[in-house]
Amino acid sequence: MSTVDVCTLAELPSGQRRQLSVEGIDVSVFNCEGRLFAIEDRCSHDDGPLGEGDLDTAACTVECPRHGAKFDLASGRPLTLPAYEPVETFPVTVEDHIIKLEVS
Repeated sequence: MSTVDVCTLAELPSGQRRQLSVEGIDVSVFNCEGRLFAIEDRCSHDDGPLGEGDLDTAACTVECPRHGAKFDLASGRPLTLPAYEPVETFPVTVEDHIIKLEVS
């Protein structure tokens, strides 16, 4: 398992995201009203870039910009078609105001 520093907590305010690649995996980290989530940055429907989609901070969902499939950020589950397979989620922690991502 690898743990990487994403950014400071102040650099990722609510409603914002940070995209990065860790060990060949593209990941997006989202701040939903103070709750942090990290998911694989690809739609399971067509590999579209989820990190570029519309973020709903109240529902903690992201919508694929290509075909509109919505994903739950906590579980990676798709909530609408055309996606039906979940995407991977990753643990996020904060230590000394630094957001850290764990990828295995």
